[in-house]
Amino acid sequence: MPAQIDTSVAHSARVWNYWLGGKDNFPADRSAGDAYREKYPLIETFAKESRDFLRRTVTHLARDAGIRQFLDVGAGLPTANNTHEVAQRIAPDARIVYVDHDPLVLLHVHALLTSTPEGATAYVEADMRDTETVLTGAAKTLDLTQPVALVISDVLGHIVDWDDALSLVRRLVDRLPSGSYLSLSHSTASDEAHRAVQDEYNASGAIPYIFREPETTIAFFDGLEMVEPGMVSWPNWRPDANTGTTTARAGWGAVARIP
Repeated sequence: MPAQIDTSVAHSARVWNYWLGGKDNFPADRSAGDAYREKYPLIETFAKESRDFLRRTVTHLARDAGIRQFLDVGAGLPTANNTHEVAQRIAPDARIVYVDHDPLVLLHVHALLTSTPEGATAYVEADMRDTETVLTGAAKTLDLTQPVALVISDVLGHIVDWDDALSLVRRLVDRLPSGSYLSLSHSTASDEAHRAVQDEYNASGAIPYIFREPETTIAFFDGLEMVEPGMVSWPNWRPDANTGTTTARAGWGAVARIP
């Protein structure tokens, strides 16, 4: 195991993996996840809602919008219904590029690089803020002159400065051709108890995550053409038979077309 990975300190990607029922976590992560869940039991439901939002949006993009290229930025640890699995179930020839720079994710990259014979799955090791490296690496697998779905799934809260987060998204969107899409989600505080528990987690030494309200994060979609139903809480984005019925507002997201 690489020396830079400290398994004695909780890591947000591993805690998230734990809440989703994954196996890529350690005692410190499970302890932190249990402590969070004990104080705020809905957190495990929220994690699953976030993942299900990804499943439904990628399904829409591959099935209904006809997208065959996906750029998943800040991919995190592989669990169930990864972007390539969802897309290639619908379109076996779909091509997917994942981006992350976390050494922990690199340990599990083999799980993200499986692919159908007709398609392709690749990985770019880069900080998502280094958009030139992201796009240069993606261009080795994707044709960036043709429509691409840019997927940014609940990771921008790790960028504390709002202007930095907004600039990152705009730099990527501006380099994609007309007919591409942005699928983006972001967590918010469901209530004050949720905010208090997250503040405590952020102060623990773990990688912090900053909640932002949907009235703020909708700015990520400025100049783009929203796909119905627009920006809504995760369970309310085109729910299907597998979507839960919770009405909590822990996260919001949207899909929009790049004109």
